[in-house]
Amino acid sequence: MLQMVSGTREELRVEVEVSLAKFRHRVFVQELGWPLPTENTQERDVFDRDDTVYVIARDASGEICGCGRLLPTTHPYLLSEVFPELVGEMPLPHVRDIWELSRFAISAPNGARLSSTEAWQNTCALMANIVDTAARQGAVRLIAFSAVGNERLLRRMGVNVHRISVPRLIDGKPVLAFWIEIDDQTQSALGIKTNKTREQTPISGLPARFAE
Repeated sequence: MLQMVSGTREELRVEVEVSLAKFRHRVFVQELGWPLPTENTQERDVFDRDDTVYVIARDASGEICGCGRLLPTTHPYLLSEVFPELVGEMPLPHVRDIWELSRFAISAPNGARLSSTEAWQNTCALMANIVDTAARQGAVRLIAFSAVGNERLLRRMGVNVHRISVPRLIDGKPVLAFWIEIDDQTQSALGIKTNKTREQTPISGLPARFAE
């Protein structure tokens, strides 16, 4: 069973933030080979700011095994500053109710051999926490970009996702930008209570049902 933690850098303990940076280095730099800035086997960039909100999945021993990063589009964000060409002719959003999702990753807990069903449940649980956390920040939709396969993954979950533009090649791989609507369809598919019925829960203590 995964444990979920959400919060800004100020709300997270220092050791949690450092562990997150090391997890991101292992996944994105070592395993995926992304050319990202690192220091002391820790991955951070200019978008890891005081207003950035993180969603973290931890295993039973407390080790980080998943993450997602949420950025308000009212300030510079990864898509707007680094990959604006991915949205084609569409103006990039800079509004309070649209947030960017980036640095999404989930892996098996240390030493664990997960079945395909267990791995899928963990992925859905992390996505549910990300969407719920974004909704608590006032977001009605997320903007994101990734490899084409992740779009299919979200559709399989039942998430209301749709493309912004056609895929483009980045480092020889097709990448596309897309919307994730935080609506009844998405919340129902992920098992999230709607804004009308959910209990008000502090961002750092999301409901335990997401860790099942």
